[in-house]
Amino acid sequence: MSDLIAKTSIDQRVASIVAPVIEGMGFELVRLRVMSGKTRTLQIMADRPEGGIEVDDCAEISTAVSAVLDVEDPLDDAYVLEVSSPGIDRPLTRLKDFAAWEGHEARIETTELIDGRRRFRGSLAGVEGDEVLIEIEENGETLTIGLQFGWLADAKLVLTEDLIAQMLRARKASGAFDESKFDEIETEAGADDAAHQED
Repeated sequence: MSDLIAKTSIDQRVASIVAPVIEGMGFELVRLRVMSGKTRTLQIMADRPEGGIEVDDCAEISTAVSAVLDVEDPLDDAYVLEVSSPGIDRPLTRLKDFAAWEGHEARIETTELIDGRRRFRGSLAGVEGDEVLIEIEENGETLTIGLQFGWLADAKLVLTEDLIAQMLRARKASGAFDESKFDEIETEAGADDAAHQED
């Protein structure tokens, strides 16, 4: 399992228990983190293979995962379980994520310095073998660089208008999004115009 899905040894131990349950329900484990604090929190991000997980799906996963964790008991202390969707600016944790979101902007962090830097921001350009390709701006030029998947410490999509538009199109196409249920959203610019008109 990729370190991006489950980073620490405890994350990986819990992931090895819950991933088969989640996959058996027809979903995929995107990311798992055991967060320490006053009360430990077990955060699980899941999605459908084709995308588009719903709140009810998260509740079903939560019930199934709770049952198996009660039996296996990998966490000694009490904890709170949170199951969520990856969201629009989703973490990229599997090689296939970088291929699926080609053309979109992402932030990538590496474990080691690569050419003097650890952070890269640019447009995803797919994958080649086990390398993630990303187009970055360097001295006014666009360069495509390859980063070994094993070098990555963290990666996520950047929230852009294009990304939001694509997610809405996908949700409409799947029937998961019904525009008639939402009021029109007024942008800040629209609100400013309205305020000026009142003056």
